[in-house]
Amino acid sequence: MTPVSDLNLRPMAEADLESVTELEAQAYSQPWNARIFAEELSQQTRTYLVIEDNHTVLGYAGLMVVGNEAHVTTVVVHPDRRDDKLGTRLMLGLAAEAIAQNAKSMTLEVRASNEPAQRLYRRFGMAPVGVRKKYYQDEDAMIMWVHDIDGTAFASRMAEIEESLR
Repeated sequence: MTPVSDLNLRPMAEADLESVTELEAQAYSQPWNARIFAEELSQQTRTYLVIEDNHTVLGYAGLMVVGNEAHVTTVVVHPDRRDDKLGTRLMLGLAAEAIAQNAKSMTLEVRASNEPAQRLYRRFGMAPVGVRKKYYQDEDAMIMWVHDIDGTAFASRMAEIEESLR
């Protein structure tokens, strides 16, 4: 297995859409199709990243920045690689992009039952602030936020997380 620090994290391209939609179908009961992803890629407020090993897409993540708030729209990792810290690398990339776009806070929704994802987001300082009832067709979502992502404390947190991947 390739160490996560050696994997390629890069912007999603239209050439990735077949791989991305295959992963999407494994992750969601109502997956997005390639047309929706292509539309997202054309939006200036959106950033999508993929993580790959030897040109094989293993995961992807999305971010929407509006004003000084960044919203993580999705983080998906291949089911066979979920324990390999790929989600951590994707979140580092999204957080860096949010900061580059002058965001001061970051938010997301996560399935109330998805403890592994919640642990990942807590590593980034995100804290639960509320619930969206039936956000997912079959389940509530926990709303999580982290503020002051442009500050030194968050930068230190990101550096520690980055170092843990080496």
